Amino acid sequence: MTASSITVQSVTETIAEAIENVVSRVPESRERAVPEPALAARKLARKAARRAAALSGTLALPPGALGMLTVIPDLIAIWRIQAQLVADIAGLFGRELQLTRTHMVYCLFRHAATQLARDVVVRTGERLVIRQLSGGAMRSVLTTVGLNVTQRVAGTAASRWLPIVGAAAVAGYAYFDTMQVAKTAIKLLETPMLTAPA
Repeated sequence: MTASSITVQSVTETIAEAIENVVSRVPESRERAVPEPALAARKLARKAARRAAALSGTLALPPGALGMLTVIPDLIAIWRIQAQLVADIAGLFGRELQLTRTHMVYCLFRHAATQLARDVVVRTGERLVIRQLSGGAMRSVLTTVGLNVTQRVAGTAASRWLPIVGAAAVAGYAYFDTMQVAKTAIKLLETPMLTAPA
């Protein structure tokens, strides 16, 4: 094993643990059911995306090695904003009590890890069957997501060396990523769901 593969593996494990900490509990929704939940959810998503972009852009301002130290705290902060957003969207749809850790992982990372969609969700007619993951299966999924995130972070690491331009790029991606999470959550919550055992 080379030093770089050990580094990638340790970063992947760190990121997988960070994700596990974020999704270890589903946040309580701060929203109540409304007559037009999709419309309210999109408004809420834009607000959360602006907040994520501002936070991420600020954390990307320190240049060079100092900027690299902010990557994982930045990711954790963004995921927490996004997890709360998913819970709040579920509240708007009146389905907050149906939200599980597996739903949360699916909403947060479906757009970044296409394999995740195949592992967790099956469409049967008009319904989505959500496979609830056992502890070992959840850990396996989180490791896969962690590897995807590690590869994405490595691809954007250069932006941390260009303070202003890099911060703008990182902020833009945080906004886009948060909007994708909201889009996944809205689509999931608009569809009747069934839960399959692990």
